[in-house]
Amino acid sequence: MKKEFKVISELIDNKSKVLDVGCGNGELMKYLHENITQNIRGLEISKESVQNCLSKGLTVIEGNAENDLKQFPDHSFDFVVLSQTLQAFLDPEKVIKELLRVGKKAIVTIPNFGHWKVRLHLLVKGTMPVTENLPDQWYNTPNLHMCTLRDFFNFCKERQIKVFKSLALKGEKTLNINTNNISLRNLDSQLGIFLIQN
Repeated sequence: MKKEFKVISELIDNKSKVLDVGCGNGELMKYLHENITQNIRGLEISKESVQNCLSKGLTVIEGNAENDLKQFPDHSFDFVVLSQTLQAFLDPEKVIKELLRVGKKAIVTIPNFGHWKVRLHLLVKGTMPVTENLPDQWYNTPNLHMCTLRDFFNFCKERQIKVFKSLALKGEKTLNINTNNISLRNLDSQLGIFLIQN
């Protein structure tokens, strides 16, 4: 189990109605279904991944979050989860707006492009880094909008989006992010996890 899954599950109330957007092969959905709530649905763009999820007994529909979240009524879920997918959308701002419309609260996790290893690799080698959280080469990466923890904080502040909880994963450690330590967390953490609401 990924450490990220445990942290996400701790942010979700038991028996909540949850939508996992960009659910991939359903790993997170399966974990939440077994540990937090059975009232969970997924939205996934890949036909193959949808079939994979269905074969595990998960409820998933095929769709693109940039266009297909509009089919869900306002506040139809208690929590909407978007795990390490935001940077792959053409219009991440539109997706965030839809997450916050469809869900009473949203949990967004982002790979941190401000991590010191990413910065050092770029500085020393002059090439885009390949890391555990960023495993693709520059030419075949799905990442279109690289973002740091500070970028996401600023994005929320400028749009008056409430950040209820902000956490960073540094190896196996989970650390709180706040205005006093954002520079340090932006430097030393690989992943940010944000619980947000309009």
